Parts: sequence; C-alpha cells; structure tokens
Amino acid sequence: MTLPKNLARCVVRRYPVPGEAYQGNNHDPAGPNESHEDTEMNTSEETVEYKTVTGQNVKTWFKAAKVEDFPVNGGACVLYKNLQVAVFNFGHGREWYATQNLCPHKQQMILARGMIGSKQGEPKVACPYHKKTFSLRTGKNLDGQECDLATYPVKVENGYVYIGFSE
Repeated sequence: MTLPKNLARCVVRRYPVPGEAYQGNNHDPAGPNESHEDTEMNTSEETVEYKTVTGQNVKTWFKAAKVEDFPVNGGACVLYKNLQVAVFNFGHGREWYATQNLCPHKQQMILARGMIGSKQGEPKVACPYHKKTFSLRTGKNLDGQECDLATYPVKVENGYVYIGFSE
C-alpha cells in the first residue's frame, strides 16, 4: 500500500544528506545497501514541543489525508511541519481524534500504533510499549500519572480528514 504524502510511518530521526535537506521516513535516503561517509552522517533527534489545540485556537486546518487512508478502529501517523500527529478513526468513522504521536513516558513515536478502546465511556489509546492509557478527547493520562498528551481538533469534510493547528 502506498501512503499519501502526509501520512508517515512514524518519523523518529533525521538523516542529513550531503547538499540537501532531508526529512526521513524510516529508512536512510541513500538506500538500504549504501551509506554516507562517517563524517557526514550525523544522526540527531529533533526536539519538538507538542501543545494542545482547542477548536477556538485553530488558525490552520491541515488536510491530512482521505478518510479511507486511515484504518477503521485504528490510527495512523501524520506529519505536519516537524510534528508527528497520531490520528485515530474510532468507531467506523463516527469519531475522529488526534494526539501527539510521541509517548511521553518512553519518548518513542508510537502512539498511532496503539490499541484503542474505551474506559468507562471515555475513548482511549494504550501505548503499545507500556500499556499506559490516555484519553483521546483530553489527552489525560487515565492511569493517574502526570504525563498527558497534546490533542488536536479533527474534522471530516468531503471525504478528507483535517487536523487543526494553532500556527
């Protein structure tokens, strides 16, 4: 399956290519059997700050992808500028949610691959690494710990999923 341009398989690191800017996507741009000179292969993790956006704060509605590009009762990672956002199609397209893709506990870009369900009527995602659960509505850690998720408004129009951002 070919993913639309904005859907990513969870970008974690950037691998600079000599002479050009590169935003990676799980593979080295030189290819699996090629490598760059050691002096030019500086891998660095990007520092990104995720902040919750409410409907009132939206300045940009980002056209993420077609509705059918998202798994039913599952999530997919969308890349917006330098942010990885996990978008969840909850309940056969009746409810849509978006959170940061970064697990605040393990600092891994993994939440789009988390298990979704509900806890006492609250839609939630569980991190596949440590099973900590977060509200898809509010981002609150449902296990009572302090690390919460940033959330983003989502709307569906004309067969496309849009994510709201404040910048």
